[in-house]
Amino acid sequence: MNTTHSLRVALGARSYPIDIGAGLLDDAPRWLPLLRGRHVLVVSDANVAPHYLARVQAALTRHTHRALVLPAGEQEKTLHRFGEVLAALAHLGASRDATLIALGGGVIGDLSGFAAACWMRGIAFVQMPTTLLAMVDSSVGGKTAVDLASGKNLVGAFHQPVGVLADTNTLVTLPVRELRAGLAEVVKYGALGDAAFFDWLDAHCDALLACDNTTISEAIARSCAHKAAIVARDETEQGERALLNLGHTFGHAIEAEQGYGGLLHGEAVAVGMVLAARCSAALGLAAAGDGERLAALLTRFGLPTAIPPGLAAERLLARMRLDKKAVSGSIRLVLWHGIGQAFIAPDVAEHALLAVLRDT
Repeated sequence: MNTTHSLRVALGARSYPIDIGAGLLDDAPRWLPLLRGRHVLVVSDANVAPHYLARVQAALTRHTHRALVLPAGEQEKTLHRFGEVLAALAHLGASRDATLIALGGGVIGDLSGFAAACWMRGIAFVQMPTTLLAMVDSSVGGKTAVDLASGKNLVGAFHQPVGVLADTNTLVTLPVRELRAGLAEVVKYGALGDAAFFDWLDAHCDALLACDNTTISEAIARSCAHKAAIVARDETEQGERALLNLGHTFGHAIEAEQGYGGLLHGEAVAVGMVLAARCSAALGLAAAGDGERLAALLTRFGLPTAIPPGLAAERLLARMRLDKKAVSGSIRLVLWHGIGQAFIAPDVAEHALLAVLRDT
């Protein structure tokens, strides 16, 4: 029997539901009430649309709707594609009570959410994530953005969705590499604040890799619960929410230096978490053994744990200086005291970072 997990991001009048389970895209009565007005734009990509777009559009019989299908890939998360979404909204005649549906992975969710934030100074949007990474991370919390050549997610806005619908059946069509990349973000929640969850992931590694529906749904729900609680306490990342960036400053630097055509986001985050653990150990903040346990679990999930060849430490450090999480010229990192004990380090010495970046 399929179980649907339902939780909420508690933001007062802007609170919204997160529903997780099998077959939710076909459960139109669950998500149609989220739509605000008559106009609906569905944004998807060339990988996802052939599988699921028609099913979503079939439920929009009472709406004036249009679909925009973009090329797939992180390299498409650009201002140019953002402009295409705005043009599609204009062609639709979208009014201020229009709704945008983001049907796809993190790229589509980030890009569509940013367009929703900007169209007529903000319209509603619904996240329908189809990748594990998007289900546990980017679809929840209202961070929207596009990339620039100089860095990832440098142009964006905080704009919360009106609902998140994570249909775990969509993971069946997800390439194995993408599934593994999503598991990196799942591991992140255990690594930053829940040692028991980290142990649970270690115990259920095989079931997660097999995409067992019950196990994967529980992992998604537990991850979303962690994120929803943090977002409710710190919506715009003034403090605690920065913990969710464990591994991301290193990871974003790797992605940008590779021109967004090398490691997937989750793979880069996996490497970044290992680097953060090594940095913590080098600074005497954590035992090296915890970092080794983290690397071992990531390896079991088929994820990389070392910087790809050919990336110079000095170039990566330069990317880290420009990362949006840097503050007043200082590099702010999420480090840890061990598994489940992450903290924000506001000013990490660059010589320590260079040593870690060179020793991999």
